[in-house]
Amino acid sequence: MTAENQRANIRRAARSLADLVSQGHALVITHGNGPQVGLLALQAAASSGEPFPLDVLDAESAGMIGYVLQQELGNVMRDRHFATLLTQVKVNPHDPAFSKPTKPIGPMYDKAMATKLAAERGWHIAPDGEKWRRVVASPKPLEILEVQVISFLTEGGVTVICAGGGGIPVVELSDGSLAGIEAVIDKDLASSLLARQLDADFLLMLTDVDAAYENWGTPRARPLDQVSVSELSLDDFAPGSMRPKMAAAIEFAHATGRPGAIGRLEDASAIVAGTRGTLVHAHDVAHNPSSTGIGN
Repeated sequence: MTAENQRANIRRAARSLADLVSQGHALVITHGNGPQVGLLALQAAASSGEPFPLDVLDAESAGMIGYVLQQELGNVMRDRHFATLLTQVKVNPHDPAFSKPTKPIGPMYDKAMATKLAAERGWHIAPDGEKWRRVVASPKPLEILEVQVISFLTEGGVTVICAGGGGIPVVELSDGSLAGIEAVIDKDLASSLLARQLDADFLLMLTDVDAAYENWGTPRARPLDQVSVSELSLDDFAPGSMRPKMAAAIEFAHATGRPGAIGRLEDASAIVAGTRGTLVHAHDVAHNPSSTGIGN
């Protein structure tokens, strides 16, 4: 929750992404914004006057994180061009998510403090691991509105940073105009949609765990390596953590016939090579009966 931590983490990301570029891959980069947009919301609520709505804070956080990403990527890849693009994402104003907030944002609290803040500020709260966080509506992304601009820049050799925090949620009004709406879109589902609209070859979701796990949190926990869509059930994954990533991978693989993958940031190149992480395929894959983990 500090600028120093954010920049240090982005430097780590820049090194891994630079490895992919050096291997000849063209990237379109997305990122989350949960902690940042929550912090901006707290700052807005503490200031005098009417606080800005979440869609404006989504845009603010995308610009903030995109700026640091763009700078740090340029520091390690000085011969390339980067651009951060604020990205509008169309959602359905009648999406049931608006009546059942699930997307965690902002800092973590113990239950007593979270309950107190919820009562004071009209928040919805939910557990996130052993802590509690504010949760907001997370409607399903329907269309990335700037996809033609992203495609144009990518074809021109620019590495685009876009759909930050899942993009800026907007709805289409009866006259065809657009308006922002109070929500935060899931970054993984937005990334999957963007990858499909761009006809990407690969969807790579980098995080701080080495793979998706079966039976997570139990003695029978086992990392998944190469799996097919038909082998997976989203009910087997936690709603607030791995489930959106698995849903995004499944959507991408099913729609394109190409793999969606999940794994650790530092393993980016190895995941693309198929030797680390979890790769979700559209069709059945051969399994090694003696395989017990990643890379076998």
